[in-house]
Amino acid sequence: MKYRLNQRTGDMISEIGVGSAYMYEAGMDEAVKALRRAAEAGINYFDLAAGDGKAFPIYGEALHDVRRDVMFQIHFGADYTKGAYGWTLDLDTIKRSIEWQLKQLRTDYIDYGFIHCQDETSDWETYQRNGVYKLILKLKDEGVVRHVGLSSHTPSVIQRIMDEAEIDMLMFSVNPAYDYSHGEYAFGGVDERNAVYRRCEKEGVGISVMKPFSGGQLLNAAQSPFAQALTAYQCIRYALDKPGVLTVLPGAQSVMQVNELLAYYDQPEEALDYAVIGTFAPPQARGKCVYCNHCRPCPQGIDIGLVNKYYDLALMGDPLAIEHYRTLEKNASQCVHCGHCDSRCPFSVRQSDRMAQISQWFDSHV
Repeated sequence: MKYRLNQRTGDMISEIGVGSAYMYEAGMDEAVKALRRAAEAGINYFDLAAGDGKAFPIYGEALHDVRRDVMFQIHFGADYTKGAYGWTLDLDTIKRSIEWQLKQLRTDYIDYGFIHCQDETSDWETYQRNGVYKLILKLKDEGVVRHVGLSSHTPSVIQRIMDEAEIDMLMFSVNPAYDYSHGEYAFGGVDERNAVYRRCEKEGVGISVMKPFSGGQLLNAAQSPFAQALTAYQCIRYALDKPGVLTVLPGAQSVMQVNELLAYYDQPEEALDYAVIGTFAPPQARGKCVYCNHCRPCPQGIDIGLVNKYYDLALMGDPLAIEHYRTLEKNASQCVHCGHCDSRCPFSVRQSDRMAQISQWFDSHV
């Protein structure tokens, strides 16, 4: 397992985590085995926006004895009063739900307490007016909540809440369907979604990825908006390549499915290559680097994706990006404009021209 650092919290988080939407369908015995296998393999991050309350005693049974080694993100607004998942902005209901979830999980603290499912500006206004956000902050002061997270599908709402609240982790839907305006939760255009990724990277806010397969549609050619199937491994790599992303949270209901996720690290590079999505990209995505590194290898040894990433972050005012760029062994100034990267870019970026632009910009910002 590989881990990524949450800059705001210091937590080392596994690149592959586990989502819980359908965990309960496996039943207690099989689901416990799956979660134990995940934890034994080094998966340490689990999302508890479960599809049914039955998931919570499963987690309690599976992970109570390794609780200090794993992290739970728990959602203030997920209601299991009727068994199945429900969404609420009512303060008293949320209090009761959180108390019940902690009891079922056999724990007395929450690693990441999430402002849950804020897809409309009015949701955030109600969340504050009803006192739910104050509850999270109160529990943080008391040590029950360690860090604050935000769950949303809507870039404009994310930007507003990040302006007004201290957020340590964002749960966002990251996949090529939504990023290219296809699907039920494809909120925001290409530039709006990229702005979220870059802001999180700049401010050290980690992203945990929900819906990496677009509800399974991307894995099925008949259902895919692109009429072509991607593999789970391509989708995972796509998400992990986005700025700010720390962990991807696919669902798993069995030991076999957990093992299939872990096999991501055994795949050859060609199996992770998602260059085909360049043929799906809308016009507004053309000519924009997405840091996918399909231009590798550069004959000069330049990490072109990383150079682009630091440049975009520097333009947003991130001083650390400038310092990170200057510590690169090879940077844009070493480009000889051979055109190798231009011929390989699935998004039609003229990287050789961009290297000259980037080099000039950094030279003028000594």
